[in-house]
Amino acid sequence: MDWGTELWDQCDIIEKHTQSGLELVEKYVKFVKERTEIEQNYAKQLRNLSKKYNQKRGSKDEPECRLSSYQSFLDILNELNDYAGQRELIAENLMMNICIDLTKYLQELKQERKTYLLDAKKAQQSLESTYKQLDSSKKRFEREWREAERAAQYAEKTDQDINATKADVEKAKQQAHMRAHIADECKNDYAAQLQKYNKEQSQFYFTDMPLIFNKLQDLDERRIQKLAQGYILFSDTEKHVMPIIGKCLEGITKAGTSVDEKNDSMVVIEQNKSGFERPGDLEFEDYSQGINRASSDSSLGTPKGPMDLLGKNKSKNFWLFSKRSKKFTSERIMPTVTEDFAHLPPEQRRKRLQQRLEEICKELQKEVDQSEALGKMKDVYEKNPQMGDPASLASQISQTSQNIDRLRGELNKYETWLAEAGGRGDTLRYKAQTFNNNGAHDIHSPDGAHSDESTPDPSQAIYAEFDDDFEDEELAPPIGKCTAMYNFPGASEGTITMQEGEVLAVVEEDKGDGWTRVRRNNGDEGYIPTSYVTINLNK
Repeated sequence: MDWGTELWDQCDIIEKHTQSGLELVEKYVKFVKERTEIEQNYAKQLRNLSKKYNQKRGSKDEPECRLSSYQSFLDILNELNDYAGQRELIAENLMMNICIDLTKYLQELKQERKTYLLDAKKAQQSLESTYKQLDSSKKRFEREWREAERAAQYAEKTDQDINATKADVEKAKQQAHMRAHIADECKNDYAAQLQKYNKEQSQFYFTDMPLIFNKLQDLDERRIQKLAQGYILFSDTEKHVMPIIGKCLEGITKAGTSVDEKNDSMVVIEQNKSGFERPGDLEFEDYSQGINRASSDSSLGTPKGPMDLLGKNKSKNFWLFSKRSKKFTSERIMPTVTEDFAHLPPEQRRKRLQQRLEEICKELQKEVDQSEALGKMKDVYEKNPQMGDPASLASQISQTSQNIDRLRGELNKYETWLAEAGGRGDTLRYKAQTFNNNGAHDIHSPDGAHSDESTPDPSQAIYAEFDDDFEDEELAPPIGKCTAMYNFPGASEGTITMQEGEVLAVVEEDKGDGWTRVRRNNGDEGYIPTSYVTINLNK
């Protein structure tokens, strides 16, 4: 069934219905836009909530950071932030796939509907114009026919009148004949107009308007289908992100199950254990015996009481639970923080000193690597002046040397403090771990000369020979090949000689210091200037 057949006489109803359908699409688009605003506001509030509770405890140095309950809460905040991102994605997809798409499609439908209604209006106007012509010819025929009848009656009356002359009779007959001829022409014209109108009316009601109505029906059905797809997308948009949302929720659940109360208790013990011994029993001081008074007085200096056992921390109240006045609490002087962490309990002091030693060792390792790279670069510049001026590196070498001396001084200072705190064995362990892959100690002085190797250096034992480093390591697989463009003597320690045209295997890429690590077929390895070769890496 189609509109052109069943609703041939309901043009106004069809026009109203199609307009109502377009208004429904506009209403749905507006509804989805408001939904996206809700999602965006919801996501924004979730992000602000996550940020609010994340920024107050963002320092990794805080003791709470090692607690599983604290880490789980941070994980929940991160998962919540990811969840907010998925809500934003829902809002974005709703806007793109429904609002923007439907709005564009709606404009096309409006333009198409307008075209069809204009065609219908033109067909209607054409039929009305033809009907006006028909009505005009009909009225003219009626008028002329009456005039012809009156002319015929007048001619007959004149012919019967005995007083009328022959000329009058002839004139009346000619007039009647002329009127009759005009009436016949009007009759023929009326018949032609009627035939034309009937043909156009049939064309209008059986061809033109049904075709337009069917096009409007197709337009309306396409609108309904597109709107139905929009309804489905409203659900599918959220369904598509549900797996990720589910992972966020699973992450929150995992954060809750990963809380380990026993581990948190051990962390609290490890972080706050002072290392002090519990105070011993107080001796009885018998003031009733004068002979014992001197000994009693001398017993006051015996470090057996809790205040003496506390040592540097004797300013602290040794009572576990005591009632303190607000005035005392507010006026109590906190211990001064010192560089050697002497204000901390022994156990905490050792940990902080060990932590600081690790940081210094890492900084020292970085400066030593920088110094070696500068030394190699200076050797290359001295032997190949076209590559650069060795004097341009003097300031960097001087600064690096000063940094190394400063860090060595700090290293020795903290080693001494750690030894005082009872952590001497840990110091050697940190040295071995931090500098076991360092290479030869080749520190340049500000003027470019090598430092005297006979001078005793506490940290000299830290560094091994450069070549031993390659012997201890497992041979790394080559990552490409390189061809030498120039000869290179390889006089510096850790470098390798190279002849022009020689092909070597690339083991390690240039890390920004101008040197590439290569290997010969016989297993010899070393560094060469990157600018001396053309490199082809494996893909």
